[in-house]
Amino acid sequence: MKKTRKPVGAVSADAIAPIADQGGDVSGFFTGQGRMVQPIQRVNVDIMASKLEEPDKAARDQYYLAQRARRPGQAS
Repeated sequence: MKKTRKPVGAVSADAIAPIADQGGDVSGFFTGQGRMVQPIQRVNVDIMASKLEEPDKAARDQYYLAQRARRPGQAS
């Protein structure tokens, strides 16, 4: 009877790291499922309130137009 490998359970990244650091094959630990999460970089920016008026107005207009387009039976 042929022996089969037992499926690898969830293993922490801390457990995999030493194997990868030594150049070992860690591909068996990954299933190819899930999604890649990009790192987040937060940035704080100080902007005068008057500089935000134009994009706020544009966003309100887009919202209004989208709501109007959703209403059935309205003439354009």
